Amino acid sequence: MTTVLVLSDTHGNRGGIQGLFPLMRECDRIIHLGDTSGDGAFIRSLFPRKTHVLNGNCDPVQLGEDEAVIEIEGVKIFACHGHRYSVKTGTDRLCARAASLGCGVALYGHTHRAEESEKDGVLIINPGSLSRYSEKSYCYLVINKDKAVPKIVYPDERNV
Repeated sequence: MTTVLVLSDTHGNRGGIQGLFPLMRECDRIIHLGDTSGDGAFIRSLFPRKTHVLNGNCDPVQLGEDEAVIEIEGVKIFACHGHRYSVKTGTDRLCARAASLGCGVALYGHTHRAEESEKDGVLIINPGSLSRYSEKSYCYLVINKDKAVPKIVYPDERNV
């Protein structure tokens, strides 16, 4: 079993990120989906062996990848920020890209709205945002053999 903390759109909320340090220490992997990739790089500096950083549309300095395929326990995950797939108008293009890469899971951010759904055999997950500009949320993803189970978490505001 592998546990994954998925974050996006932190927009410089270092206090919120630091509030998740206990969870970051415990998780096997951390994926930051951009906006701000500097936040992702900060996390990667503390947890270098388990952190993946993606670039977002608000990242003038590109400190991560634009998109990535991450394989965990045989589950292929397509990860990106989502802006290049017009996710604010729907996830069809994102889902098609994930499927074309043989991925059963697609992770994206950009909209600041948490989502978990399934389309055409692809599990689509948006962890929401950890920024000061929206309701705070992240995703705790558990992968066991060939199954991925997401849980969107809305943390106590005092901690993030």
